[in-house]
Amino acid sequence: MSNRLPDFDINTASDEQKAVLEEILTGPRGNLNGPFLGWIHSPELANHAQRLGAFCRYKTGLSLRHSELAILVTAARWRSQAEWFIHYPIAVEAGVPADLLDEIRTGRPPTFKTAEDQIIYTFASELYQESRVSDITYNAAVKHFGETVVINLVGLLGYYALVAMTLNVFNMRAQGQDTLPFVE
Repeated sequence: MSNRLPDFDINTASDEQKAVLEEILTGPRGNLNGPFLGWIHSPELANHAQRLGAFCRYKTGLSLRHSELAILVTAARWRSQAEWFIHYPIAVEAGVPADLLDEIRTGRPPTFKTAEDQIIYTFASELYQESRVSDITYNAAVKHFGETVVINLVGLLGYYALVAMTLNVFNMRAQGQDTLPFVE
């Protein structure tokens, strides 16, 4: 899965590493696909990051559709091969149109069928491009999702940017990945 990090061997893992792996495998994810075998080389980071990730993935108050759309906007922004590969089928199953995702992946102007999808996309895009979110976008997000969910959306975007950076820096691919959604 990684070209830059040594292969992880459970037989030589520390107690801290084993505890983190156990928590990941028995939690809502149930697998190690993604950045976890990179982070495991720093078990304290892995522990904190995977717990934040479980919250950002499953407990933000966003629907699965909107969470996955935000994750894929992040994956496209960072051209994160594994992140896109893992989350694309989840997003499509959650109702995000494949043609919308293809527009996002290739950088074409997206065509939205719902106001909520457009708000998620615009919020994430402004934050990544401008390092800020306009008052218009912020107010629309709060109106549609509520203040707490918008705070959680910022956390989700930050967490998945960390995931993308990890996957990109260490040349990590998803389990079973044999195609690359972004040109390298």
